[in-house]
Amino acid sequence: QVQLVESGGGLAQAGGSLRLSCAGSERMFNLYAMAWFRQTPGEERTFVATINSRDFRTTYAESVKGRFTISRDGTKNTLYLQMNSLKPEDTAVYYCAAARSGYSNYDRETPYSFWGRGTQVTVSS
Repeated sequence: QVQLVESGGGLAQAGGSLRLSCAGSERMFNLYAMAWFRQTPGEERTFVATINSRDFRTTYAESVKGRFTISRDGTKNTLYLQMNSLKPEDTAVYYCAAARSGYSNYDRETPYSFWGRGTQVTVSS
């Protein structure tokens, strides 16, 4: 397994912003689909956003559309999640993930083979 390391989590006020980063290998960030998932205590991990490896097409969960932006920088081997207009409901541990191509859907955990350990995001009201 290839290591993925998230950073940028922390405490934010409702309506504020945070930017998460995920560092990994050159191969992963240039050839694999990348995604962000999140999980709250006692709950299942849920999809947040994904970006593919060829044309950087993006997909977002309905709960974050218009507020979050996923992007990737292959030269820096880094994935980002810009989170704006944060809500208390966004509080969770956020995980970076990478998937090989060839799957039909990338808005669920199945395609993702590589995962980071997560970074905590807490949004206060």
